[in-house]
Amino acid sequence: MTAASGRAFDGAAPSRSLSNYGVVGFRVELLRLIVAMAILGLIVAFYLGDTFTLNILATTFLFAGLATAWNIIGGLGGQFSLGHSVFFAIGAYVTAGFYMRLGVSPWFALAPAAVLAAIVSALVSFPVFRLRGPFFAIATMALTEVVLSLALYFESVTGGARGISVPFRRGFANMIFTDRLSYALLMMGFLAITLLVLAYIARSRLGYELRAIRDNDRTAEAAGINVVRTKLIGMAISAALMAIGGGLYMMYVRVADPPTLLSLFDIGVKVALITLIGGIGTIYGPLLGALLVVPLESMLRATLGGVFPGSNLVVLGIILILTALYLRKGIAGAAEGIYTRIRKGRRT
Repeated sequence: MTAASGRAFDGAAPSRSLSNYGVVGFRVELLRLIVAMAILGLIVAFYLGDTFTLNILATTFLFAGLATAWNIIGGLGGQFSLGHSVFFAIGAYVTAGFYMRLGVSPWFALAPAAVLAAIVSALVSFPVFRLRGPFFAIATMALTEVVLSLALYFESVTGGARGISVPFRRGFANMIFTDRLSYALLMMGFLAITLLVLAYIARSRLGYELRAIRDNDRTAEAAGINVVRTKLIGMAISAALMAIGGGLYMMYVRVADPPTLLSLFDIGVKVALITLIGGIGTIYGPLLGALLVVPLESMLRATLGGVFPGSNLVVLGIILILTALYLRKGIAGAAEGIYTRIRKGRRT
């Protein structure tokens, strides 16, 4: 999986310098991003009068953005974190707190939420980064449970088990809308930002260092890369974007409690699952995974959830197993492999 995800960003001509390739590659990726956003815009326009579908699209774009944020450290850096729900919850609570207690617009509250999440990620990740493989994933799972207990205890901040409810005050400044189209466009904008950040990092020095650490951290350290510092920077950027997504989610649903925001499966595992199915380490893999998983999950919950409780999770588990067996590179990796073989066939 490591080698496969690493090849998703390779392909530079040997004669080009890394910096020149990064500039050229980012310009090409920017054009691809514009095309991808145009296609998503057409999909939204097609369902303008369908409130139900627009709601699913908004959720899909949100989780695609969250999975893209996770992909920075999980895909590029190879740090399989299952505790990103902590940063998601930080963004939600900080945004709601600034809005409800200080009267600050959620648009401006997203900035301190992102900064706080980045700081917390650096503090908690510094000792955890000493662990490797499954031990790192287990540690991040334990972190989620610890923060969940703290969130339930400090009711003055989180509302405890009752949760918090953001009052409905319609307006652009309050990020509260009555139509689902506005939320779909809002989440699509968040997705575009995360894709842009990932594409830039993938072509930058930080991206090369993260991939080197993912492939072999000892060799990367011997080559002069500060492994801990690079991991912390990648985690901080990933956490900041995750917090922004949490703030948008809070203003979207306006009602949330600690078990929801800090859910191990619905947030922590789900973003990793989406990335694995779509293509870990690739730029558009999280988007492809979200376009498959989120609508499918909604459909299964509506059709099977009432008849056989938990059956929707069973189907998703089967999809993950099949992906691991037959699409180890994910959807994006498989598509790239097919395109590469076709191109080589034309050359020969």
